[in-house]
Amino acid sequence: MGLFSWLFGKKTATETATIEPIEYNGYLIYPEPQMEGGQFRIAGRICKKSNDITQTHHFIRSDILPSRTDAETFMLKKAQMFIDQTGDRMFK
Repeated sequence: MGLFSWLFGKKTATETATIEPIEYNGYLIYPEPQMEGGQFRIAGRICKKSNDITQTHHFIRSDILPSRTDAETFMLKKAQMFIDQTGDRMFK
């Protein structure tokens, strides 16, 4: 059954879990590490809602870490630094 799930893209419970955002300076950060070769790539989204419009910036780094928790922690720190450096320019 595992082979067919892999072939047809059946999602597991961990893949479909709802991600809770972290609020930082008016932005919402969604850590979404991507599994790659048994490790996790730092990835996620940075969102900001203004005037009933939600703007989203997808955030993917080259860093790969051994655990999902580490990748989420580092994504949060890198996203906060990115927000401090670029602000709303990230959406242009």
